[in-house]
Amino acid sequence: MNMPQPAARPCTALLLTGGGARAAYQVGVLQAIAALRRRSHPGQHGLPFDIVVGTSAGAINAMALACAADRFHHGVAQLARVWGHMGSHQVYRVDARDALRGGLHWLGLFLAGWWSGRQGRTLQPRSLLDNAPLRELLHEQLPLQRLPGLLAGGHLRAVALTSSCYSSDEHITFYDAAETQRDWSRVRRRALRTAITVDHVMASAAIPFLFPAARVEVEGRTGYYGDGSMRQLMPIAPAIHLGAQRVLAIGVGGAREAEGNGAASDPGYPSLAQVASHALSSVFLDTLAGDAEHLARLNHVLSLVEPERRARTGLQPIDLLVITPSRRLDDLATQHLDELPRSARALLAMLGMHRGAGGAHGAGLATYLLFEAAFTQELMRLGRADAMAQSQAICRFFDWPERRR
Repeated sequence: MNMPQPAARPCTALLLTGGGARAAYQVGVLQAIAALRRRSHPGQHGLPFDIVVGTSAGAINAMALACAADRFHHGVAQLARVWGHMGSHQVYRVDARDALRGGLHWLGLFLAGWWSGRQGRTLQPRSLLDNAPLRELLHEQLPLQRLPGLLAGGHLRAVALTSSCYSSDEHITFYDAAETQRDWSRVRRRALRTAITVDHVMASAAIPFLFPAARVEVEGRTGYYGDGSMRQLMPIAPAIHLGAQRVLAIGVGGAREAEGNGAASDPGYPSLAQVASHALSSVFLDTLAGDAEHLARLNHVLSLVEPERRARTGLQPIDLLVITPSRRLDDLATQHLDELPRSARALLAMLGMHRGAGGAHGAGLATYLLFEAAFTQELMRLGRADAMAQSQAICRFFDWPERRR
């Protein structure tokens, strides 16, 4: 008598979006997922995801998890150790000379009219901050040489990160996979299969204006690449292209980000820090919610189509679970501004960030740069709490029995 075979597990993807220091929140969520997994399946140690996709700082977290695909709990614990003992000096140069040089270089060239081209391209500033320390940290903490073996050994089906090419004006998904996978291309976005390196991770995490573009060689050509959140209108798409049937997405901004502290009748002209915060929010925080809404509508339309006809389209519903902060991270950052290096505080002050009766104006910009342990630990605690509050939804997503201690 033939015994019925258990149903194959749906191909599951993890999507980690970007947002500088905000990405510490994702580690807290992953800690909660690891705890729930340990309760329901104590003997399993591999990654509960087949596909891992990341953008910007989320790409750093994603690559760290992918490199530990055969030991998920160890990978999460290592991420927590790094983020829990984080310091800004590990990400960008914080001494006053370097920071003020970057800020004054920008302001000086604006005053001198550098856009006229008379001073030459060599005088144009590359970024406000120098993130060379981040490259050193990635070389120390990311054993990317493990990825080919983990893919070949079946511990992982695919891994991907996104970046934006300043040279070609395209949004690029760099990926590697265990099986044959066709590159895909859409309007101004395409995918390229390649061995993931620290250069690709640096490119994905190069926050516009704050950090310099990364030089990457692609298809025999050298290009300069910036943060993968730019022009990323559909962050869930790479996971679906790689075969995901269900996606767990961890964002770093939620609906509460839109809640202000109460608008005054005349709040005054916005500072550069407020404008920059608004611009970065549109890059990092808005697209996941919009793409999730789009996917929900598509799932609804597919549910109305007869199964036979739907099968002919090649389309299928995608199970999506999104976890985002339950509190405004701008508010949390306001409590930790004094922990920023003095040089970073001076630079933000030059851009107009200041404390007022309603809080710190322009503090949103600081959330991307607050790589300080007190702040990252608080984000991790929030991530754990938010995920445990959704423990039933998480267990249903993975088809795990929910066992209470």
